[in-house]
Amino acid sequence: MGLDRRKSGMETVGLGFCYEDLPVGREFRTIGRTVTETDITNFVSVTGMLEVLFINSDFREKESNIDGFAAPGALVYTFMEGLLTQSTMQHTGFAFLEMELKVLGPTFAGDTIHCEVEVIESRRSKSRPNRGLVRTRNRVFKQTGEQVLDYTPLRMIKARTADKEPGED
Repeated sequence: MGLDRRKSGMETVGLGFCYEDLPVGREFRTIGRTVTETDITNFVSVTGMLEVLFINSDFREKESNIDGFAAPGALVYTFMEGLLTQSTMQHTGFAFLEMELKVLGPTFAGDTIHCEVEVIESRRSKSRPNRGLVRTRNRVFKQTGEQVLDYTPLRMIKARTADKEPGED
């Protein structure tokens, strides 16, 4: 029988933010991620987004007004969620509840994207006081500084304590 390393008192690194870490006004950004042609091809294939813009280079070159291999907005959003999950939600993110998303510009193979995050709503759950509800505004930018995506997810996040907010019954 081996030693259970989780109970040995050793610190676990890479854990996500708790509700208390995310007050309204907090801002942070992710690292960058370069979108490749392989990323686009794999994403389009696995999701079934077999639109000619993504799968037919002859169409792109001759019939579209798009110069370059465009990435679906869903891929850009998914990459940002991946970066955020890895760096801010390990062991603490319980539910993705809703969001509004706007695609503001194109992203192409070769673009490096990152996300700038601002907490715009943060409140303790009334039905589950050991959790908080946190809404962020997530702005996705390319290496040129052009904003390409804007979305506002609402998430249920672990709280360190089950304390009630001031003024709650």
